[in-house]
Amino acid sequence: MNNYQGALQKPINSGFNAKSTTEEVIKGISLEGKIAIVTGGNSGIGLETVKSLAKAGAKVIVPARDIEKAKRNLDGIPNVELEELDLANPNSIDTFAEKFLKSERPLHLLINNAGIMWVPLRRDSRGFESQLTVNYLAHFQLTARLWPALKQANGARIVNVSSGGHQFSDFNFEDPNFLNREYETLLGYGQSKTAVNLFSLELDNRAKEFNVRSYALCPGAVGGTELGREAPLDLFQKLGYVDSEGNLLPEVKASLKTISQGAATTVWCATSPVLNNLGGVYCENVDVAELSSDVKIIGGIKTYSLDESNAKRLWKLSEEMTGIPFDIN
Repeated sequence: MNNYQGALQKPINSGFNAKSTTEEVIKGISLEGKIAIVTGGNSGIGLETVKSLAKAGAKVIVPARDIEKAKRNLDGIPNVELEELDLANPNSIDTFAEKFLKSERPLHLLINNAGIMWVPLRRDSRGFESQLTVNYLAHFQLTARLWPALKQANGARIVNVSSGGHQFSDFNFEDPNFLNREYETLLGYGQSKTAVNLFSLELDNRAKEFNVRSYALCPGAVGGTELGREAPLDLFQKLGYVDSEGNLLPEVKASLKTISQGAATTVWCATSPVLNNLGGVYCENVDVAELSSDVKIIGGIKTYSLDESNAKRLWKLSEEMTGIPFDIN
């Protein structure tokens, strides 16, 4: 079965919840002999993910744009390899992937975690909007390039970190790069995360016959990450997150997850045996999320994020935009 139109999209009573931590969800699981790649693994929930996987015995490769910063943040964590990668640069993605493939190692876990948010309008060298590039197209390209190693693992998982922010926007096939419409940063972000969901859905359907499964997830609202570093103060004030001085409101602060709670769903999707025969689903709070057609309700996954025709259409568009045929065989 596949999850088109949300056919499999319902909680499975995982035994965990929004307050569960990475330590709880990976307890008793050994990753000895496994190899993982975690983009954005040098800060925030990506760093917490790296710590969890490495502690369980996996060899974790962390590609980073700023190697010196990554060295500092990853200092003291065992089983970690650092490599250079700039997700905004297609050539950098190819160089990183080629180096990994030359090592002839299998890839058991690909965690596409890196992302940007709240950014002004920027374009990459091809003219593509930056959130679409970094949050989605870069990971499409990376996954396509690393496919031989994922297939070689004979039991791999691809975990794509999405967001409840996908409800800000469906994917705009007519103008994905804001060439003919006014740019709004949250529309760009929402579109990029809807793309992540559609990709995860289609990828699982195509890859499962090779024993590779794919998942998308929402980490929740997490305190202490760098995701909002470029956000203007008035935007947070408008959303009711901060006071006039820029201080986080107490009720907002109380609702935020810790880093460990935020990374728990990623780690669960990557390692839980209960997902061995289930893929293409969107998860949150360490369980498969509810299907929710009401965009006014925060939480769950919106139906347009699991649409079969849009998933197939996006795959084709992604191949055209990146210039990479992603033939799974």
